[in-house]
Amino acid sequence: MSNEYRMSQARLDELQTELNFLKTTRSDEVAEQIKIARGFGDLSENSEYDEAKNEQGKLYSRIAELEEILQHAVVVDENTTDNDAVTIGCKVTVADEQGNILPVAYKIVGSQESDPMNGIISEESPFGKALMGTKEGQTVTVDAPSGSISYTVKKIER
Repeated sequence: MSNEYRMSQARLDELQTELNFLKTTRSDEVAEQIKIARGFGDLSENSEYDEAKNEQGKLYSRIAELEEILQHAVVVDENTTDNDAVTIGCKVTVADEQGNILPVAYKIVGSQESDPMNGIISEESPFGKALMGTKEGQTVTVDAPSGSISYTVKKIER
């Protein structure tokens, strides 16, 4: 059974654009690098050729990864979700165990969109999993490396 990759329509469009770029423009650039490197002589001692082939391998790997993601992508319509509970696409403000509201409101997104350093967390992360489906005023417990931490949902924004 394959994974589902839940994401917004905007993220799906970004990935499709990236795949199209890699298959056309970037693929042509790498092919040209290989062609030029072949002209440098003996391939067994040609570092430019080795580097171009490595770049080609990375390119094909990323193309395969994007194709897998797009094949199993599920677009989440953020407008048809439960307005009372934490779901993908909402911003959540939480308070720690002492009642101090954390300075960052966390946006819940699919795994392909997360950026934890900027308060954008995946629904599949421990914190995201704990928050999913909760309502304002509910307390959740997150298992962290330092132990269990409790948070209270203070505000849910769409």
